Amino acid sequence: MAIYEMEYILGFTDINKKSEMSNRAIIKVLENVAGMQSEKVGFGLSSIEKTGLSWVLLAWKIKVLNRPIYNTKITIKTWPRSANKIYTYRDFEIYDEKGRLCAIATSKWTLINIHTGKLAGLSKENINMYDFEQKSVFEEEEVEKLKEPTITTHEIKLEVFRSQIDVNNHVHNLCYLDFAYETLPEEVYNQEEFNNIEIMYKKQIKYGNKIKCKYYLENEKNTIAIKSEDEKILHAIIQLYN
Repeated sequence: MAIYEMEYILGFTDINKKSEMSNRAIIKVLENVAGMQSEKVGFGLSSIEKTGLSWVLLAWKIKVLNRPIYNTKITIKTWPRSANKIYTYRDFEIYDEKGRLCAIATSKWTLINIHTGKLAGLSKENINMYDFEQKSVFEEEEVEKLKEPTITTHEIKLEVFRSQIDVNNHVHNLCYLDFAYETLPEEVYNQEEFNNIEIMYKKQIKYGNKIKCKYYLENEKNTIAIKSEDEKILHAIIQLYN
């Protein structure tokens, strides 16, 4: 079956100051349910040692419609939507225990060779392990590329810690959202949670790297560019807005 479902009860680490599901928690559960479906078809985390391949994220586009609250059960649905030789799209829906649609998301994934760290591409064998569903949660089927701002109004420097490194030996994708929030000016950070999140991952960050996060506000969209300390490498671009 193309659509995979998982239930989850929101705990203390999943909520914001208003006891509502945080954006960080949303990305966390979406990634976990995607991993569980891949595990079910035999091409998940448990198969990495055998295949030498691992899924990595290229992009997120998330829209929050309603925020479920602490200690309530949510249902996350996911399905692979399309694929080519380089990447595949996966969509998501989150429902609360009343059946209300809380969030929609699309994501873009590719495979890397864990030994070389380079893109491996998707073979027909890889693609055929999944059943695809044509349903798209957004009208636009492709995730638009984010543009790095040419003007910066605020920037900070951050160091990468061991606790941020995942099984692929680079900074876990969820930490990029953390970096973005750390970069926001105080008055922006203290606003309501942003209901739209877009992330474009460009170049992995390794342990020991020092990064520079540059902030710019344009057309009511908060854009954060995560770069190397010398600004020669663009690691990611993140947009947060309502």
